[in-house]
Amino acid sequence: MASRYASLSRQELATLVPELLLIGQLIDRSGMAWCISAWGREEMAQVAIEEWSGASPVYTRRMQDALGYRGTDVVTIFKGLQLDIGAPPQFMDFRYTVHDPWHGEFHLDHCGALIDVEPMGEPYVVSMCHDIEDPTFDATAVATNPRAQVRPVHRPPRSSPQEHPHCRWTVTIDESFPPVAPLPAYDEVALTYAATVALDPIDPADAGLSDYSGPLLSDLDFAAFSHSAMVRIADEVCLQMHLLNLSFEVAVRKRATSEAMAREICTKQLIGIAGLAAERLHRALRLPEGIPGAMRVLELHPLLNPAAYHDAVVGEASVTVGPSPASADGGWAALLGPESPESLQAIVRAVDPCLDVEVVGGDEAFTAHVVRREVAAPEAGEVAVTRFSTGATFAFQPRRSLPITPV
Repeated sequence: MASRYASLSRQELATLVPELLLIGQLIDRSGMAWCISAWGREEMAQVAIEEWSGASPVYTRRMQDALGYRGTDVVTIFKGLQLDIGAPPQFMDFRYTVHDPWHGEFHLDHCGALIDVEPMGEPYVVSMCHDIEDPTFDATAVATNPRAQVRPVHRPPRSSPQEHPHCRWTVTIDESFPPVAPLPAYDEVALTYAATVALDPIDPADAGLSDYSGPLLSDLDFAAFSHSAMVRIADEVCLQMHLLNLSFEVAVRKRATSEAMAREICTKQLIGIAGLAAERLHRALRLPEGIPGAMRVLELHPLLNPAAYHDAVVGEASVTVGPSPASADGGWAALLGPESPESLQAIVRAVDPCLDVEVVGGDEAFTAHVVRREVAAPEAGEVAVTRFSTGATFAFQPRRSLPITPV
């Protein structure tokens, strides 16, 4: 099935891709709040470890194959981070140094996740920057080389808000290192449709870069990629979000005392990110107001993408969803339907608070009609919780894209 992103211009896609990467990062700003409420800070950290460790090796290899940079060295690891929802450009401002194929460093000039967490107190900073990062950085690197080790030089807590860089890490690959094994959640995520769904190949004849096989760049200039390549990148980033959510659901169900509890936490996570993602997409792409704008946001929203994974037909004032690999996986798609319209409501109300949805049909096949009410609806509490992240209003800035050579 043709990608829904193919209708965008090359410049629109260059705007869209970093937005999608940031939206993927914000999934946890939504989901972890409810994990803290249910189980506390320490168990929330374990959910995050299992969530990212289960998903990132899968989607990292997918992006390597899509853009033709599969390898075993630190450059391959760094390229993967630049196209990873765990490290959205500028918001998580990774700066890279390559010493040789097996030794490198990175530091963060700005860490939006740290800025979000610091007001919560030092224990939360330690949970994120120590407890979560140690295993998940290695889990990401294992997709490239199981003998890669990512180790801190320094990291928060910071002594003052002026301390920069926020953290610094080394990356070393050595055959003497014991190989890193994926965590058990990986085995479940690797079996999902999202892990293996086939997307349209990039057209090498399309104007612009068709792969990332060249040198590592300091900042990816997405506009340098071809239209075909950016469509594929956008679809892959949406799959990253679905894979992360599927891994999140595995971790949540492992701890929930009932299916109802698991569904409630996962639904709250979806509502929060659905609304905030819609707001950012509507603003970044300068989409129309009212119902026309809401329908375009629905068409481009990661909840319903990529088209090869999630069957959805967007019309002038309705969207019809059918059975698909997404619904079979039981992730976000399984949280939609006549009995749970809240996430779709959050999307359309991000465009206009007077909009609403009326959903008819069953759980796997339904139609959501977008309608206008006379009275504006208040913002959903789940969206308000997610909005505490500085990522809600973060603005991308123009950057020069320069090759990084070994020093």
